[in-house]
Amino acid sequence: MNTGPSDNLFSAEDLQHMPLAARLRPRTLEEFVGQEHLVGPRALLRKALDSDAPPSMILVGPAGSGKSTLAMIVAGMTKHHFEPLSAVSAGVSDIRKVAAAADERRALHSRRTLLFIDEIHRLNKTQQDSLLPFVERGTFTLIGATTENPFFSLTTPLRSRCRLYQLEPLADEAVLGLLHRALADEERGLGAVSVAVAPEALQHLAAGAGGDARTALSALEMAVLTAEPDAEGVRHVSLGAAEEALQRPVLKYDRAGDEHYDTISAFIKAMRGSDPDAAVYWLAKMLEAGEDPRFIARRIVIQAAEDVGLADPLALRVAIAAADAVEYVGLPEGQIPLAMAAIYLATAPKSNSAYLAIAQARKDVAEEGAARVPDHLAGTTRLDKDGQPYLYPHDYPGAWVAQDYLPPGLSGRRYYNPKDNRREQLVAERLEALRALREGRDAEAPAGGSAPPNTAGTRDEQGEHSEDGSA
Repeated sequence: MNTGPSDNLFSAEDLQHMPLAARLRPRTLEEFVGQEHLVGPRALLRKALDSDAPPSMILVGPAGSGKSTLAMIVAGMTKHHFEPLSAVSAGVSDIRKVAAAADERRALHSRRTLLFIDEIHRLNKTQQDSLLPFVERGTFTLIGATTENPFFSLTTPLRSRCRLYQLEPLADEAVLGLLHRALADEERGLGAVSVAVAPEALQHLAAGAGGDARTALSALEMAVLTAEPDAEGVRHVSLGAAEEALQRPVLKYDRAGDEHYDTISAFIKAMRGSDPDAAVYWLAKMLEAGEDPRFIARRIVIQAAEDVGLADPLALRVAIAAADAVEYVGLPEGQIPLAMAAIYLATAPKSNSAYLAIAQARKDVAEEGAARVPDHLAGTTRLDKDGQPYLYPHDYPGAWVAQDYLPPGLSGRRYYNPKDNRREQLVAERLEALRALREGRDAEAPAGGSAPPNTAGTRDEQGEHSEDGSA
């Protein structure tokens, strides 16, 4: 069986000069930490590896989550020849050379090839397309690793020929376990060094690394090697030393505990309360503490619909654009569109009318039962139709005609109540005119005919509203 790029290939002297994170790189799935959904005993990928039948795959995940390590373990588990390439320096000619060698190896030795391309998102379209025939024919099994969203950074044909596997940031407990392993391992870790690390220092390294094992191990190594031995030769690592090594201050923030929920609550309430400065502060705290930016983006999208709503429908587009930008560029650059969206929402006019409307409508459906669709609104032919026709609004002036759209018994029920902001007041005026006409009351209809116009304001008016931030 091919040992792949196992650490067993390195001598004791080689290991001594390698960084701690490289020395401790897992060599087997038993040493691999996290990603149980991919390599756990019952996972499909694990079964494929155990059968020596790895599929071509793209490993997607943040830095330090184990993408390169998993690729090396796959190489070690299979009988494939392992051929690594870096997308930073590789070109089409390099890919073709690997393919030619793979064909020869398979013909002469009946041995398959596993091609690993780190940072595969850096390949341009032509380079990605050059992989397609070789993956298609099975010339080699491709494993690509990327920190970028593959739906943005990889071509559709390449994605369709590979399985996408998402690696998650390591949990704090998993990183803490790696740190303890590093301190205990005398051969590849720091076990040969007499060291005493304060528990709170280890906790800070685990939490502050943001799920990145490489960052945590590198910081531990720096803290240990820079600590002065005491009279007995023991190196003591304090919380302050861990802070300095990690270059991140201690933040009271537990991504799975009360501080997580308290901080996101403060962030939401600051935007709802129209305080952009407080919103940016709480955003900064979450980012510094290693909060998942996608979680923050989801909350911003919800906030745009729930609290800004119809007072400024553009806010939802801004929020979704920020969420897409985070997926596309990641951190740290993704913090800028998040800040843009948070400031936009905080300074926008507010309305929860859509939230209240759907909440009340769902309450009525739950309490009164789902009413039958009236005959004139039904999309199917009914034998028991009462003969009431459906009136096509576009056949009438202003594209409106008096007609019930709610079930019998709910006629006149109001769910949407416009709030007191400039845009919704235009909507309120239109709705009031429509209701007056429906009820036969005298009302001043907007100019243009017996029925109100089909929009709450002209295109020019809507443009004016958006310019001053009130639409």
